[in-house]
Amino acid sequence: MAQVLIRNLDPATVERLKERARQHGRSLQAEAKDLLEQAAGLYTMKEARAVSEAWHRRLRGRKFTDSAAMIRKDRQR
Repeated sequence: MAQVLIRNLDPATVERLKERARQHGRSLQAEAKDLLEQAAGLYTMKEARAVSEAWHRRLRGRKFTDSAAMIRKDRQR
């Protein structure tokens, strides 16, 4: 497995990470690893664009109601 060393982290950032780790019942290292793995699992811009374009193609030509008007009407009940 690869290792990563992060230098010059703000002490407040480290404290927030330690608090998150305590809340999740794990070590600081495990918390940082989880956060990095989640971030790396997100779409790249190219992948996100492809997903967005696929949805645009899929929904093209459909008519949608104005949800703001529906919410306003519901609040007036």
